[in-house]
Formats: sequence, C-alpha cells, structure tokens
Amino acid sequence: MLLSFYNPDVLGDILIVEVVDDTNVTQAVAKKGNTVRIYNDETNETIGFNFFGLGKDLELNTKGQVFLNDDQVSLLNKKLSADGFSDTLEVDNKPKFVIGHVDEIKEHPDSDHLHITQTSVGLDKPVQIVCGAANIDQGQLVVVALPGAVMPTGSEIWPGQLRGVDSYGMICSAKELGIPNAPKKRGILVLDDGVAGQAFDFEKAEKMFN
Repeated sequence: MLLSFYNPDVLGDILIVEVVDDTNVTQAVAKKGNTVRIYNDETNETIGFNFFGLGKDLELNTKGQVFLNDDQVSLLNKKLSADGFSDTLEVDNKPKFVIGHVDEIKEHPDSDHLHITQTSVGLDKPVQIVCGAANIDQGQLVVVALPGAVMPTGSEIWPGQLRGVDSYGMICSAKELGIPNAPKKRGILVLDDGVAGQAFDFEKAEKMFN
C-alpha cells in the first residue's frame, strides 16, 4: 500500500507518504536528514514518511493525492537509504476503485442492517466486504473502493472491521463516489455492465445521471 499527498500551498514542500492505516495508533517520529519516519510507538511498524524539499526533484505538479511512478518511488528509496532508513517503498499503481461482482451475501450476526458479502474484485479469490445498504443483493455489479482508495471527501479506505467482522474495502453509492447529480435516495450504485476487477471509469460516470 502506498498513499501519497502533496500540497505546497498549505504544508510547504513536503511529500506525505502512508503505507499503513494510522487510525487509533500511538505515533512516534524519527528524523534523519530531510526525512521523517512516522511509526507505531508500540510495535515499531512504519506508518509512513514525510519527505522535505523533493518537490522539484520528483517533478510534483499535482495538489492533493499523488500517484507516484516507478522513477519517483526509486528516488524516494534512494533518499531513504541515504538518510539511514532501512525501509523500502513499493510502487502501487493498481486501480483502487474497481467493478465488483457480489458473489454471495448473508446477514451480519450482530446487526439488523449490515450484510456480509463475498465480492469478486479481480483478485485470486473474492474479498469479504461488510455493507449496510438496503439495496445490496447477490449477483449485482457494484463499485468497490479497495484499501488504498481515497474518497472524494478525503477519507482513506483501509482493511477494517464492522461489528467484529473483517471488511476489505467499501461498496460505494453514487454520492460517495462524487458522481454529478447522484440520486438522493440512499443505496449503493448498481451497474448494468462491467467485469470484476475492471477500473471504474469516473470520466464516463460523470454523464451517468444527466
């Protein structure tokens, strides 16, 4: 997993990189050179890095989420090594918003509205996703935000649990996806066609409700 953010107008020339979820974690930092490592204070697991002064070298010209290519990640790894860190970042350019097929669905044992789905998203096997939408059903084609996705609101998707049941991603509504003129009625977006694992086409979706 590799999430990267850059906003020089707000933060200055700092590239923020996240590799794991930092929710409910006691964080600590270690600074070497112009690089800061953020890690879990209890387990020493790396949460991410802040890289200072690399905007020009990385040719960053996007504000907000940044999708780093092979050359950019290679440069960051050289910087980590030069500053004395042993971590290695890996390129993550797989689509995070994909079409999913709801293979199976059952009721959540500890909820009157949550459903546990087994949803195909183009991986070796279906993933388990807990969904609370009333209109979720077996056999549907849906849009799945996989771990590593950043929603239009800025919230990040990571593996988690809902009422004690593991959930790998989120099945999305049109409103959650930020599609123009999305219906006000609550419920997930159900697609007419597509293939499980295929990247969701946001540009095409802009005309979905015209």
